[in-house]
Amino acid sequence: MSPLQPIPDLPPSALPAGWRARTPGPQDVPELHALRARHEVAARGAPTATADATLAEVAGDGAATREHLVVRDASGAARGWATVTDRAAGRVLVAVVVDPDLDDATGDALAAALFGWAQAAGVALAGARGLPRTQLDSGAFDTDARQQRWLAAAGYARVRTWWQMRRPVTREDRVVPAPRPGVVVRRLARAADGSPDERDLVASHDVLEEAFADHFNHHEETFDEFLARLRADPGHRWDHWWMAELVDGDAPVPVGVLIASESLDARGHPVGSYVEYLGVLRTARGRGVARSLLDAVTADAAERGRGYVGLEVDADSPTGAAGLYLSQGFTTSYVTQSWHRYVDVA
Repeated sequence: MSPLQPIPDLPPSALPAGWRARTPGPQDVPELHALRARHEVAARGAPTATADATLAEVAGDGAATREHLVVRDASGAARGWATVTDRAAGRVLVAVVVDPDLDDATGDALAAALFGWAQAAGVALAGARGLPRTQLDSGAFDTDARQQRWLAAAGYARVRTWWQMRRPVTREDRVVPAPRPGVVVRRLARAADGSPDERDLVASHDVLEEAFADHFNHHEETFDEFLARLRADPGHRWDHWWMAELVDGDAPVPVGVLIASESLDARGHPVGSYVEYLGVLRTARGRGVARSLLDAVTADAAERGRGYVGLEVDADSPTGAAGLYLSQGFTTSYVTQSWHRYVDVA
């Protein structure tokens, strides 16, 4: 963060009497995680984020690109939590969590204060990058009318719907169907010390950047930003990366990449696999590449004794991805929304 663009404070005058806002630290993680869990249960009936994920965001590897603010009431209890994430040039992720136990008037006022802080913090992040304007990217569960009301009041507009999908995995899924002729699916090559081959990492980044260039809200990410963000996820594992190549010519050509992570339960044990990325170059679409990559991650989950594979898909995607997932046995578990606002830095 540039010293010329400090993250703003939230003054006590913006809060109820006796309430205070400050930057949270590792000691706040258990209470913040409990606050988020209460919010998710109230919004969709079940918690989503794990304690490990909350720790990574606030005090772990994921903290480097995030700024946080926690609001405590006069008794010291955490009642609100806002996070801004420098996701990519021109895109700042905004998350606001408000205690569902608060009455409507207090909750509305606290949400307005936190969204106001997030806007100012997002402007500071964009200013540190030397940008004149940035997107603020937030969201809500499809069933959470309260969060949607707060987003609209803060100047955001609903722009997209996402299906959170899941496919059960059984022992029979351990058998990987053969790809179509000319297609090979493999894990990334590994160096002598066990780390992934840098050429494969670079190729993976290049394939995904090109594959998603025509997708909704894609913002280009540098190679270093891409790796740092994925490695900050507590569920990240190098052996959950797969590459698809066309072998029709003299040398294999990378055309598809799938990156998955471990889905952890409340005790931190892996119970499923989650597809973080699945991208196929436009020139290779129609050759069963995406299906073969899905077969690979499903078989891997079955070999590990996991119960499911999960992913997110754009409900309005023009690529036909939703149809592919439905044909592979995925069903929608719940629905989320993207809400955007654009702000000038000056």
